[in-house]
Amino acid sequence: MDTLDLQLKAYIEGHRQEMLALWEEIIDTESGPKQLDGVDRVGDILQRELEKAGAAVRRIPVDHAGDLIVGDWNPGSEARPVVFMGHMDTVFPAGEAAKNPFRVDAAGNAHGPGVLDMKAGLVIGLYALKALQSIGWKKYPIRFLGIPDEENLHMFSNAKTLIAQEAAGAAAAFNFEPGPVSDRLVIGRYGGGPVSITVHGVAAHSGSAPEKGRSAVLEAAHKILKLEAANDIPRGKLINCGAVEGGIGENTIPDFCKIRIGIRYRNQSIGDEIFALLRQVTEERTVEGTWAELDVSRVMACMETTDGVRKLYDHVADTGEALGLGRIPGIQVGGLSDAGITIGAGVPTLCGMGVRGEGAHTDREYAQVESLYERCLLAAAAVRTL
Repeated sequence: MDTLDLQLKAYIEGHRQEMLALWEEIIDTESGPKQLDGVDRVGDILQRELEKAGAAVRRIPVDHAGDLIVGDWNPGSEARPVVFMGHMDTVFPAGEAAKNPFRVDAAGNAHGPGVLDMKAGLVIGLYALKALQSIGWKKYPIRFLGIPDEENLHMFSNAKTLIAQEAAGAAAAFNFEPGPVSDRLVIGRYGGGPVSITVHGVAAHSGSAPEKGRSAVLEAAHKILKLEAANDIPRGKLINCGAVEGGIGENTIPDFCKIRIGIRYRNQSIGDEIFALLRQVTEERTVEGTWAELDVSRVMACMETTDGVRKLYDHVADTGEALGLGRIPGIQVGGLSDAGITIGAGVPTLCGMGVRGEGAHTDREYAQVESLYERCLLAAAAVRTL
């Protein structure tokens, strides 16, 4: 560990309690899926802390979500910025913080709603920036993105477009999503999410005039068989027709049926195959007189393991070794994240830069407190030598 890294470590060590207190404050500020005002209150906290560090903060309104927080630090540099990013929302309903308050147990694990996914990551990004500021580092600008609605996959908003616009042209991006207890960095994520095909037919009495009906449920069944037949799980291709809604009773030919489908794809090439099949199946019909429409608005892009990602990972892994943290392995995971958006914008991105823990999206969620400080040092040192 060289002199500047020792200075970064000293700053972080000297601000442990401050970081812990900020973590608790953000946990206590509930920001569940229906709490847009809570998301904005988390945004207020980020704005306060970014402005303390000398960043210029913009709040960009997002359709049907809280504001996107954009903090630009060291904007005078002519270099391309480094993006720090994390989402401010959680999956938990209102009142969860009172039932499951922030606390640290005897084993050094922190608990509370969103403690792992991913409010700790916001603290890590903020203090990595502050640590770099403390040693007078100004090689790159840093753009901090506080994202309002990742947990619902931006299904009601234009956040994906805004994130891509704000990240475009960056030298690198670090997404502070959590990592597993086994200590891994995420170098690839599947793409996918929920899609649906809605089938329309013609209703009729199934007893007195069945010939006048055109069954949307029957047409949906043909579509389901074609879609499920295309699964290739070992190759990383999943099309799961997981729920079907349609019909009003046995005595009516149904004029409506909705197929709710979960898709996952290992890379964009496989994703393109899935989208082509979805379009084909939607447009084709076996039952004459039916028609269908496809909704893919909630799909999240995959985080491809590009050459840029591999180079960024190698640099961060080398940094971890130099810091005495060991060489942290890189993995691909099935879960979705906003890293796919920045990869799609052409920015080398590393994900899973947040704390280690388990139980995300449950009341058993916990995070290892020591990893808050370790990952903060790793991020700051890696950016310093980027």
